Amino acid sequence: MTLEELVSNVVGWSISRGIFPNSTPQAQLLKCLSEVGELADATLKGNRKEVEDGIGDTLVTLIIYARLQDMNLTDCLAAAWEQIKDRRGYLTPEGVFVKEVPNSQGG
Repeated sequence: MTLEELVSNVVGWSISRGIFPNSTPQAQLLKCLSEVGELADATLKGNRKEVEDGIGDTLVTLIIYARLQDMNLTDCLAAAWEQIKDRRGYLTPEGVFVKEVPNSQGG
């Protein structure tokens, strides 16, 4: 199944369950944060099956959140990609991303 088909299934599911017509962006954002918390817990416990479930549940909440905002996941991801695709830098072993600053002196 493609990502587009899965997203369409999630949207249809959310409509049939009354989630889309009766929820709000705020409620879905809170649900998303709850799912991210569960994902973090599964990660810390090293539970791969629960990590997979947490990623999926988080995506479901983001799909519904985007739809409630009259947006779609693909457009949001494309916009993020456009912002990061040319970034230069690296992640240190301490987990800090160091941005590479372009040489402004033309040399």
